[in-house]
Amino acid sequence: MGRLFGTDGVRGVWGESLTPELLLRLSRAIGAYFGPGSRVLVGRDTRRGGDLAVGVVSAGLMYEGVKVYYAGITPTPSLQLYVRDHGFDGGVMVTASHNPPEYNGVKVVGPDGVEISREDEERIEELYFKGEFGGPEVRGLLSSPVRVEGVNDYYVEKVAERVDSEKIAKVKPRVVIDCGNGATSFTSPYIARKLGAKPLTLNCNPDPQFPSRHPEPTPESLRDSAAVVRAIGAHLGVGHDADGDRAIVIDSRGEVHWGDRSGSLLARFAYENKLVNAPGRVYTGVSSSMLVEEYLKPAGIEVVWTPVGAVTISRRMMNEPGVAGFEENGGYIHPAHQYVRDGGMTMALMLYMLVTEGLDSSRLFSKLPKYYAVKTKVPVSTRSEVQCFVEEAKSMFSGERLILIDGVKAVGEDYWVLVRPSGTEPVVRIMVEARSPERARELAESVAKSLSERCKKQ
Repeated sequence: MGRLFGTDGVRGVWGESLTPELLLRLSRAIGAYFGPGSRVLVGRDTRRGGDLAVGVVSAGLMYEGVKVYYAGITPTPSLQLYVRDHGFDGGVMVTASHNPPEYNGVKVVGPDGVEISREDEERIEELYFKGEFGGPEVRGLLSSPVRVEGVNDYYVEKVAERVDSEKIAKVKPRVVIDCGNGATSFTSPYIARKLGAKPLTLNCNPDPQFPSRHPEPTPESLRDSAAVVRAIGAHLGVGHDADGDRAIVIDSRGEVHWGDRSGSLLARFAYENKLVNAPGRVYTGVSSSMLVEEYLKPAGIEVVWTPVGAVTISRRMMNEPGVAGFEENGGYIHPAHQYVRDGGMTMALMLYMLVTEGLDSSRLFSKLPKYYAVKTKVPVSTRSEVQCFVEEAKSMFSGERLILIDGVKAVGEDYWVLVRPSGTEPVVRIMVEARSPERARELAESVAKSLSERCKKQ
């Protein structure tokens, strides 16, 4: 049986690998999974083809007897919260998250507001490939989705309730918010104002072409935003992806920090200030830096390494509670709010930590061990190439500590290297961290070159 779901939902280039025909069949399988009579909330981000994709998804769901409700353009965590708190049987989010503008896709959400488990993804795939949909008695029961108003307003209110807004309002920190032309245009600036902060918004005009920058928030794509933070003397900057489940933080000096750095700070802050009623434990993907252990273990916080993917972390935390879950890509889970990555909640927590610990965000980040990260990716065309990269990486670093979770992570004395297949693109991702930028760059280039030479010859 084939695979549809990747690390985070189903994605493809709109009109090529993700066609209306595929999406219709997939949505019928999702409808059969939820069952006739189920209430499912559908939303989308700002990507091109979003309206058409929502129409196809809604048609497929309704053909299987599902009662479809439409939230409009909304961040994924906003839709997830509304599904959980308003008694829906599930949700479908039309989004490709951080992928390039030509992509689109879907995420399937369970009644608890969390993306469905890997086992449930496989169930939908089984229905899809076998064509096991509902019988004729359930088809065409409803003619149109029901529009649901106030999904984003509800989300803004609930995020603001999770932190001490009065404390933030007394200080009025200045925060630069880069929405990346995505769905957080409708939420994050309003969260900041609700908390009493002073937001300056960049790229918060929704645009399906994402003309301002790449949808993925990275040090490279947030370079202009970092310059604005420095220029106006802002206390903080935040950059989101297209569907708002990520938040990459920029400190007051204009340095852009990966999510494992901001996640480590927030996790320790949440633990020491008892923001979460849970044991001192965090869950983080194997792609996160070893600084997580260096910073959190002295505070009595256990670090649990997991495969990459928020679904895995979320579901694990629901069974084995912890104070936080996060990944280096900017996804942070605050379980007192909801068990999903939430960029708006991350921003609110950062502002709360900032006014509690002092307004110099660069000083907060200076507490962390210093590593320099380099990320690259190598296109692959076959499964054998992917497997070759993984096996050759094991051989290349056989003398180091190896963490064989979701690829190969080799931990040396002053560096670490991760080689893992992407769950969303036909590439192998290579991540390197070292004590100096030169060492990190040299390692990343040599590993990518060596593995490519060995595996591209096959």
